[in-house]
Amino acid sequence: MDMATKLQDQVVFHLTGKPDGDHLLPVDAGLRPALLAPLRDLTRLRYDFPLLLVDDPAQPDYALALGELVNRVLAQTAPRGVDGERLRRLTLRLERELRSLLAAGAQGRLSQLWRQAAARVAGDDEAEQALARVTAALHLDGELVDCDAALPARLVRHAWRAVHAEKTREFRALIDRLVRKLSDIERAAFLRSAAGRQPQALRSAVGALHGDSFDFDAMSRLVSRRAPQEDLPASRRQRIASVLQALRSQRFYPDPAAGPDVAPALEFEFADCASAAAAYRERLPQLVELIKAIAIAELEVAGAYVESEHDAFFARYDTDALTAADLAQFPDYLVCIDAGGSEAPENAGLMGLLSAGLPLKVLVITADLLEESSLATGRYAFGVRSARLATTAMALGGMFVLQSASSNLVALRERLRHGMRCREPALFSVFAGAPAAAATLPAYLSAAAAMDARAFPAFTYDAAAGDNWATRFSLENNRDRESDWALDSFEYADDDLQRVRVPVAFTYADFALADRRYAHHFARVPRARWCAAMLPAAEWLALPDERQTEHVPYVWAVDGDDRLHRVIVDQKLMQAARRCLLLWRRLQEHAGINDSHAAALLARERAAWEASLPAAAAPPAAATATAAAPEAPPAAAEAAPKDEAWIETARCPSCNECQNINPQMFAYNDNKQAYIKDINAGTYRQLVEAAEACQVAIIHPGKPRNPNERGLAELIERAKPFL
Repeated sequence: MDMATKLQDQVVFHLTGKPDGDHLLPVDAGLRPALLAPLRDLTRLRYDFPLLLVDDPAQPDYALALGELVNRVLAQTAPRGVDGERLRRLTLRLERELRSLLAAGAQGRLSQLWRQAAARVAGDDEAEQALARVTAALHLDGELVDCDAALPARLVRHAWRAVHAEKTREFRALIDRLVRKLSDIERAAFLRSAAGRQPQALRSAVGALHGDSFDFDAMSRLVSRRAPQEDLPASRRQRIASVLQALRSQRFYPDPAAGPDVAPALEFEFADCASAAAAYRERLPQLVELIKAIAIAELEVAGAYVESEHDAFFARYDTDALTAADLAQFPDYLVCIDAGGSEAPENAGLMGLLSAGLPLKVLVITADLLEESSLATGRYAFGVRSARLATTAMALGGMFVLQSASSNLVALRERLRHGMRCREPALFSVFAGAPAAAATLPAYLSAAAAMDARAFPAFTYDAAAGDNWATRFSLENNRDRESDWALDSFEYADDDLQRVRVPVAFTYADFALADRRYAHHFARVPRARWCAAMLPAAEWLALPDERQTEHVPYVWAVDGDDRLHRVIVDQKLMQAARRCLLLWRRLQEHAGINDSHAAALLARERAAWEASLPAAAAPPAAATATAAAPEAPPAAAEAAPKDEAWIETARCPSCNECQNINPQMFAYNDNKQAYIKDINAGTYRQLVEAAEACQVAIIHPGKPRNPNERGLAELIERAKPFL
């Protein structure tokens, strides 16, 4: 069978999404991306989950991976060498048993689940005694949670409560100090007053233990002789009493030792933005009065309150006088929005509230990145309402933004706590894994796959960290962040049962393959119909537009028996993958990776430097190119006219940027240095993009060869610094 016959039905499916004939096979639920084949049983792996939500707020770690906890305990209890080996093995078996319990749906505290797992692992008295030593060394407890749909809300609430506990301790220390100092002033003034010298007042001051040892009537007459008059004016006494009442009755951080008659603490956790904003506005007058009371108390304690100056100031004190430092003392309002809730009417003003600077910490959970657009074109919406939420907030500035898949939250837990501590509003956008009814992967793998596929990259933006993107923005924990896609080495057995190892990119199409709702965008190709025109999805995306029609993109998949399959992808899904890649590259530029502005600046500076050199000192371009590329075509071996595209091959640092754009147009010589292999294999746009991406500005795009190419005016202007 010739290649054209094999390819015809594949091309039809790619263009239309509908199979032509019986030569292509449907994708069933048993298929998964080939790179995930070794990860069928997560309980056999040591990874970041389960996660312990530590009870004790005084501990430095508010959340701790189970593996980290076990390592710490073993470091304390298991001696080095053979003597400790049995204990280490028993404890690691117990850790695995804990993972199995949670994978089976068990829930509870570490102490409870640890005992259950230990009972399953221990087989004799010696093992029980060994595990008892390990159990005694835990010293920590709390909820043990797995990476599931509930994890983002549970972890974010726990982080908020840990920070809230810190704020409570600091604020209570301030309030208690002021109450004690003001009470001392009141008490001293009372003792100097006529009422304080009465027999009953003196009896109360001495106490019941020695109450019968004194004649308090005689004592009252004695202390009243020539006693100083009360020096606390009525206005000051009234002011101190009013401030004490405000400090003692405040409900933001109430005194835990107060009696049952004291009003309960205010609630700061909400399910929607509208409720949180309404509560903030309703409580704002109380907050102003409390801040005013604290300021007056500080002045009174220092003896610095001057009625002629301060009465007028505090009479006019209102919300306009509040500062960021004032608000930072008080609890932030936590809003946890479930998947799909960001579009609800009560959350419609989310961006406005964040940009207005309200003390909000908002978690938005996303569970579906593959939502189909309702437009007639049928193109993917690429989760615009979810995956783009964090980038939209970042563009507003003035806040803290964290985006991450739930699988990565353990690695970013300190960044999460930092976002809770910062004065600015904060948005936490988390992908919790595809819906359970649609996913063929566990929530942890689904979330991790979204990160590797660039469908939901992890990043943080901290407006308060500095005054430029380099200090504010970070692409954190994304694998191969300088590349288009995350790469892995993939091994399989060929037809001759020989081991083959190839690098495979994990693309947006691989991620979509794990969602059974979108199986109709894929088709399995029987091995007999594999042909050279089939290209891996990442390579197909790197082709120029005019050459993509010559090939059909596919991804590797495995079935339940680990048999390898090629699965071709239709055009609609590849369009979504292209858009995903575009958005990823924009994030890369924010992080200073492949920065086109930096490349253009470097080229201009280099051109200016070369122009400043004496003519005799400038190295002939033809000589340098010839010395390093003996097999390169003439255009790369001699000085080319400015109208022709060429590369200064001898200066190539082998960064691979040009080949990432078009491997058919650009190639490496034996020295791993680039030259133009086939000028007709790509577009002028790709030449210009390669010139901008080149780290040392050695690519010269020349003039366009195709006068009908789109956007030539803009491209010619962009190419000028490199001619």
